[in-house]
Amino acid sequence: MTDRTATAADTDRLPPVLPAVAAAAVAALPPRLHKRLDATVERLAGVPVGPVDGGVSVDCGPEALVTLTPGPTGAVTDAQQARCSCLLAPRCLHRTAVLLACPVADPATHPDPASAAGGPSTAEPASRARGTGRTAGEAAGRGRRGAAPTKAQRAAAGALWRAAVAVLAAGAPAAGAVPQAELLRAAHSARLAGLPRAESAALRTVRGLRAHRGRQNGHRLAELVEVLHDLLYVAGRLSAGDPDPALVGVLRRAYQPDGTLEVYGVCREPVISATGYAGVVTHLVAADGRQLSFGDVRPGGPDRARDCARAVTEMGAVAVNHAVLSRGGLRITGTTVSPDGRLGAGKGVRATPLVETDWATGPVAELFGRPLAEVVTAQLAVEDPEDPGRAGTALVGGDLVVVGAVGDQVLARELAPAAGAAAERVPVPDGPVIRLVAVSSHPMLAHVANLRRLASRPGLRIRVVGRLDPDRAGTLRPLAVGPVPGEATTLRLPAEWHGRVDLGYDELQGGQLPPRDPAAPGGPVLAVGADAVAESPLWRVRRLVELAVSGGRRAVAEAARGDGAGLAGPLRRAGFTTAAAVAAGLADESDRRGRDAFGRLTDPDPDRYAWAWLAATAHLAAAERELIRSSWTAPPLG
Repeated sequence: MTDRTATAADTDRLPPVLPAVAAAAVAALPPRLHKRLDATVERLAGVPVGPVDGGVSVDCGPEALVTLTPGPTGAVTDAQQARCSCLLAPRCLHRTAVLLACPVADPATHPDPASAAGGPSTAEPASRARGTGRTAGEAAGRGRRGAAPTKAQRAAAGALWRAAVAVLAAGAPAAGAVPQAELLRAAHSARLAGLPRAESAALRTVRGLRAHRGRQNGHRLAELVEVLHDLLYVAGRLSAGDPDPALVGVLRRAYQPDGTLEVYGVCREPVISATGYAGVVTHLVAADGRQLSFGDVRPGGPDRARDCARAVTEMGAVAVNHAVLSRGGLRITGTTVSPDGRLGAGKGVRATPLVETDWATGPVAELFGRPLAEVVTAQLAVEDPEDPGRAGTALVGGDLVVVGAVGDQVLARELAPAAGAAAERVPVPDGPVIRLVAVSSHPMLAHVANLRRLASRPGLRIRVVGRLDPDRAGTLRPLAVGPVPGEATTLRLPAEWHGRVDLGYDELQGGQLPPRDPAAPGGPVLAVGADAVAESPLWRVRRLVELAVSGGRRAVAEAARGDGAGLAGPLRRAGFTTAAAVAAGLADESDRRGRDAFGRLTDPDPDRYAWAWLAATAHLAAAERELIRSSWTAPPLG
């Protein structure tokens, strides 16, 4: 991934910086230098970064060498850990620009020493500090579930609302270093006030703004729209005194004791994060059917994700090899598990290996016991109000037959259960065409190459484990594949692979695929346009809400004046009357200006505009989700 703030190699070496440290640096910078800050950050893309004792140095000129010396957690958590050799330091442009070029650190992973004295919720290691499973307000003693936000929480939420509204009105191109610093400052205040959901949304918004402005590979404008919506929604309701505890959120990774567990490996997933972390996560299924995971994700880049294919991670007193665990199992005692299913690795954990298993037996086989349409419908119907971004993160499994390809996407149909012991399985009658899209297109990983090999064999029957793509119709993102039991036209894998291919790490070879079948189906299916979302008139609303983020309020007003009645008319004629109303409301509000007592034009109301954008974005998400749900039950076209 690349960013205008630094080269790919440099961003891997620059340590993450706590939001409070970066925000304080911008606040201390003389206002006359604010206009030069964005250009200085951009120029750092070509500046050398070198190692020094305990940290890194950035050469910013003949008399300006910025040195960063991270703390024990690997992040810059104190202003004294960032120094510049110029005469204006520490209130200098060089030091501030370097801090803003660094990734944003997660305060839960890298606690602030200054706030550690304020309570155990920030002073303790992440695995212990989040062990209560309570809301942040409860952990800080600032309220009870269902109670109205405190005065401090409402003030912190109000600061976040104002900072986010300013970003929305200006648009991402104008949301440079200073607006981002305001968001970081407000995020730190939200953390101190015990508002983890708002803090997380603010930090994700800053990362999204940087990715958009830096044109990072893999960044999608839709993701920035989603996180900015969550930030405005949470901050707006909290600042108005809404007592819903879901708006406060829950401290993440609240590990709880779970006694003795038997877990069985499903697959490995390489991780390359836009926040500067990389590694591997092994997905597991417990004997009771729960989906769990055990990871080794640390600061690093794509090299670390690739090299973790056979990484060994400490789980208590046991060294766990991820390649072995993903195809075997463990009996674990003294274990702890977070609400999102992550296994802890505390000192009291003990584990013994279980025999290696395949997907056809044991608890893992239950992943393939229900029709995909039923599983997907259940996932889309469940929305966690405390973590809306988790929709579609659970693993799903199914038996598919490859029918063709579109670009790097594999087209497949779900196989119906066998009608008898000797009967050949056929595609589900009137079942949809399913798109398999690579989890990652990074060239260091094998996802894309493996999908291309699968697509080259129409008629191939594969067992797939992956995740639902909640933003695209009829789409799965596969993590692993294996042979379908009892089928002849399926994968032929080495015995040591135990019936599965980790698509990010293992590389399929030609000899592991069945011979090409000239009579295999696939011709007519290649022309199917299976994306119900893209084909619906809702693209007009999507374009408007994304334009608001990518271009700002003025861009929306100009687009609305240009479209005229062409915006809402097609939506109404297609039956999307509510979508037409919220889109028209956003367009009208973008160009609305009042007049004072003397008839002079006043500045537009940013709050009304933000609420209009929220209404349009919320309705769009709900309508698209319903279209995606229906795409899993709709018959193929053609």
